[in-house]
Amino acid sequence: MSSESFDSRVFYSNKAILAPMVRVSTLPNRLLALRHGADIVYSEEIIDHKLLSAKRVVNDVLNTIDYRVDGLEYPIFRTCEEEKGKVVFQIGTSDAVRALNAARMVEQDVAAIDVNMGCPKEFSIKGGMGAALLKMPDKIQEILTTLVQGVAIPVTCKIRILPELEETLELCRMIERCGVKAIAVHGRLKEERPQHKNHEDVIREVSRTLSIPVIANGGSDTIRCRQDVERFWKRCGAASALVARAAMWNMSIFREEGTLDLEEVMSQYVKLAIEYDNEYHNTKYCLQQMLHEQLETERGKKLQSAMCAEQIFALYGMDEHYREFQKEILRRSSRENEACTFTVIEGKDGPVISLPAKFIRQHYPHQTSPKVVLFDYCRDKRLPRPIYSTECHCTSKKFFATVDVDGQKYSSSLGEGRKHYAEQSAAIVCLTKLGVADGRHEKKSP
Repeated sequence: MSSESFDSRVFYSNKAILAPMVRVSTLPNRLLALRHGADIVYSEEIIDHKLLSAKRVVNDVLNTIDYRVDGLEYPIFRTCEEEKGKVVFQIGTSDAVRALNAARMVEQDVAAIDVNMGCPKEFSIKGGMGAALLKMPDKIQEILTTLVQGVAIPVTCKIRILPELEETLELCRMIERCGVKAIAVHGRLKEERPQHKNHEDVIREVSRTLSIPVIANGGSDTIRCRQDVERFWKRCGAASALVARAAMWNMSIFREEGTLDLEEVMSQYVKLAIEYDNEYHNTKYCLQQMLHEQLETERGKKLQSAMCAEQIFALYGMDEHYREFQKEILRRSSRENEACTFTVIEGKDGPVISLPAKFIRQHYPHQTSPKVVLFDYCRDKRLPRPIYSTECHCTSKKFFATVDVDGQKYSSSLGEGRKHYAEQSAAIVCLTKLGVADGRHEKKSP
C-alpha cells in the first residue's frame, strides 16, 4: 500500500479494529478477528531491537512469512496472505534510526506502521519507549518524521492522554504536523488502568481539533457487541475504534450478527493455533484470557494444568486434528527438505554442515530415535561412535548440539528446549546428509 496514493479517510474511517495487545494480537487471533468482521488488525508490539536481530523467512510449509531470531524456536512475527492489506505492524522504539531500519524490514508485508507511544508498562517506560515518549515531544517528532519520510507505507501512532487537555491537544497537533495518516488515542493517563474512567471527552476534543482520522481506544467496558464499537467511536466524535479487552475475551465481538458462544470461538481459535503452529505457551495464555471469568471452573482448571499442546487441544476435542496436522507438516517438511540446501559454517574446530531440523518425539516409534539410528549406522560401517557436544544459547535458553561422525561435524540451525532433543536434531542433519532414513514412522500411502 503506497503512502502517496493512500486515502487515510477511507482506510481509517468507520472501522472496528483489533487493538495491539502483547501476547494476544498474534496471527491466530488476528485471523479470527478478521473472519468475524474486524476491518483492520494490529500486531502485538515488537521492539525494534528484536526485529533488527531477525531474518525474514518464507515458510513454504505453513504458507507464511516469518521473522525469525537465531536461537528462538518460534518467529517473533508471523503473517500470511489472508491478512495482507489489513495488518498494521506496531513497533516499540525510542530511536528514529532504529525505528526506520526496523520498519523497512517489514514494510513489504504489512499495511502500515504504528508507533507505540502509550504503553505504561515498566519495561517500555524504562527503555524510553511507549508512554515515556509522551514527555519527549522532540523525540516523538524525530521518530515520526523519519518514518514518514523513510517508508512507502502509512505511518500512525497510538498515545495516551496527558494530565491537561491543552497539553494533549498540543501534542496531537505536533504529531499531525509530522505527516502521520491517523492517530489512536487511549482516553486514560499513563498512570490509569482499566478500572479507571476512560476520558471520552478528551478523545472528543482531539477529534474536533485534528483533520486526520482519530481512532478511539479504551472503551471495552462499554462494548458488548459490534454495534457498541460504533457507538463508542461516535460518542468520541472519532473516525474508528480500537477494541482491546472486549476482543481478547471474545473475538466474535466484531460480528455484525452478534457474538457467538465462547466455546465455539475458543474452538475456532484452537483450530487456527494448530494450523499456524502457534507456540504452546502463547496458545494457552490466549485461551486463559478468553476464560478470564471462568478460570476456576473445571474447564479452566484443566486448561491451567495443561503441560503441552496436545493436552490443550484435547480439551477442545482437537487432539486428533493436531496429530493429523503435525503429520501433514511432516509431509510438507519432507518435500521441502528434499530441495533444501545444506550450509557449511565455520565452527571453532573446523567446518560444520548445517540444516534447519527439529526433533519431534511423536514422529518416531517408542524405542527408535535418530541417535539410535546413527549409532547403529556407525557400528555397521565400523566407524567411531558419534561424539556430541552441546551449548546453551544464553539469551534464548535454547540448546544447540553438534555431532562429530568420522571427523565431520553436523548441526541443526534450530535450537531445542532440551539438551537431548538438540542432540537428536544434530543426528537428523547427519543422517539426512548421509542419505540414511532417520527412523521416523514410515509414511503410509493414501
